[in-house]
Amino acid sequence: MSETVPAKEGQRVVQPVTQATLVKKAAPKSDYKPADVSPQRRVQRSFAVRLWSVRHSRLLEWFYAKFADMFLLLHPLWKGIGYGRVEGPIKFVEKRVKGFMFDCRMCGQCILSSTGMSCPMNCPKQLRNGPCGGVRANGNCEVEPDMPCVWVKAWEGSQNMVHSDRILTVQKPVDQSLRETSAWLRVTAQAATAREAAAAAKNGAANTGASA
Repeated sequence: MSETVPAKEGQRVVQPVTQATLVKKAAPKSDYKPADVSPQRRVQRSFAVRLWSVRHSRLLEWFYAKFADMFLLLHPLWKGIGYGRVEGPIKFVEKRVKGFMFDCRMCGQCILSSTGMSCPMNCPKQLRNGPCGGVRANGNCEVEPDMPCVWVKAWEGSQNMVHSDRILTVQKPVDQSLRETSAWLRVTAQAATAREAAAAAKNGAANTGASA
């Protein structure tokens, strides 16, 4: 990447080379001009709400914890009806709530609690473990110059949260088979399974101790 240097009188200014400028230069010449550079930017709403979510990440962290506990209490209901049957209406609500608050991409593997309430799927490169090397000096995205880097915001948001160290967790690659599924239900089912396994282990240990 070349850097912009202050030009003296009579010197030519060297413009920075970014992914956006390379894409624009390589694009075939025609009358059609696509809006923005990346598909993520074309479908994104205003940054205002999602930046509000980052600024209030501690409040949302508390709310999400209470919400997760409530969903776990309802596990017998979800299980009785059938997780497959309730996913449609739950996903409908989840997509709209998280879409409004975080510009959610519905990857099905939500990690907002680990990324300062900044959704990494809004990154044009969809990086899940930190920013690329092209973040601009003003903290904006290399690909979309007017968009704040989602990982810069993720770090800012994480520092307000109780579990700020979760941002250091190495995330697995996105499982594309889970796209457009409910992360709320998946996490709830996993938590219920873990709780049942822990209860079974505790009962087994108690029975062993009683028979000894």
